[in-house]
Amino acid sequence: MTASPAGPAAAGEPELAGQTVVVIGGSAGIGLETARRARAEGAEVILTARNADRLEQAAAEVGAQRTVAFDVTDPAALARFFAGLPGQIDHVMVTGPGPYYAPLPDLDRDRTLRDLDIHVWLHIAIAQHAVGRVRPGGTLLFMGGTGGRSRGPGLSVIAAVTAAQPALVANLAVEVAPIRVNLIAAGFVDTPLSAALLGDELDKRREQLRATLPIRRVVGPADIAALAVHIMTNTALTGGTYDIDGGQQLVASG
Repeated sequence: MTASPAGPAAAGEPELAGQTVVVIGGSAGIGLETARRARAEGAEVILTARNADRLEQAAAEVGAQRTVAFDVTDPAALARFFAGLPGQIDHVMVTGPGPYYAPLPDLDRDRTLRDLDIHVWLHIAIAQHAVGRVRPGGTLLFMGGTGGRSRGPGLSVIAAVTAAQPALVANLAVEVAPIRVNLIAAGFVDTPLSAALLGDELDKRREQLRATLPIRRVVGPADIAALAVHIMTNTALTGGTYDIDGGQQLVASG
């Protein structure tokens, strides 16, 4: 039976013992690493992603209880997933694709609407489904970023999303209380997604960050996972946005 996350674990006990964590977008990168961390803290893990083969591989790596392959942006598929959960759960973490960058003349309406669907509406839809499925004191945890706080060509859509997410999360925390709702705002994270986006420029970007970030290293998925599990276990946290970028916003070249 899933235990209610009502307070901190006893000294020496895994912090998520007896709890169930759903990771949407859990087949790679931040989602997979969070699932690994949650398992290490005693949680049962349910992984979802679109690619069934990658999902099964990820599940084998972390010892997931269950996997479900579906497109989270499909409203009917999302409803079926929540309806099919085996009882109540404790935490839901949602990762997703990177933001949509394009200069104003090249902005595509359909791609923009899809980006808003993934990074704004999806939060609302998951909160709607979570009521009655996530235990009181459990967590909805969404991934955002800090890049849209800058201004420049190509950043119009990401700027809008970056501004909207903290306000949305804060209000959802009131609407679905006592379920807790929080946002992780990450800077550059060294993930397969970053590698795909940067291609041949990846090593250059890593070197730049190692030289300029106050922490003198690149932020990785394990850093995000550690923060995610802390937010799940600290039952005083709700409605917040938690930056994790190694000090990237503090340096001009970040």
